[in-house]
Amino acid sequence: MLHGRVLDPGRCPRCCFRREVCLCAELPRVEARTRVVIVRHHTERFRASNSGRLAHLALAGSELRDVFAPGPGEARPEASDLGIGAGAWLLFPEGEPRTVAPAPPPRELVVLDATWHQARRMRQRLPALRGLPVLSLATLATAARMRRSPDPGRVSTIEAIAAALRLLEGDAVAAPLERLFEVAVGRMQQTGRPTHPGLPGGD
Repeated sequence: MLHGRVLDPGRCPRCCFRREVCLCAELPRVEARTRVVIVRHHTERFRASNSGRLAHLALAGSELRDVFAPGPGEARPEASDLGIGAGAWLLFPEGEPRTVAPAPPPRELVVLDATWHQARRMRQRLPALRGLPVLSLATLATAARMRRSPDPGRVSTIEAIAAALRLLEGDAVAAPLERLFEVAVGRMQQTGRPTHPGLPGGD
């Protein structure tokens, strides 16, 4: 349970799972050539089901930026806050899905971490995202998940990052992220919280 914007003391402050099913010992260290910048809606900050946090903890050199938090001194959506560098692409389901990596490949991937409704608004409202080339992927929500997918083409943040890195760098970078997500879903099931099935026949 969350008390306002304060983490429940029964949860691990790093992974946000309950301490008895803490994921920290399961976190891989994934070295990717592509730098990943995760732009997270502030309401996701203390959610155990937030998979963007797990991707950030696993990916060496990644950045996690919270935006749209209320109050003075909180994170704001100015370009300087997001840490986006040259050669960045936005990972977003818009346009024709790619089946081969762009040439030259992205130096950075910017990933929006939020509900689908929030992500669409972030796409429109964040000035730093304007003009970025878009990397769109054909993905399917085949695995069990911590949240219900709004349609078969919508996957969790960590799954989307894994799919993008598989396209850009291969299985060795993507597979540890996918295994971490599977473990996270299993740990959530242990706590009795509902999880949601993927598509029948999925791997």
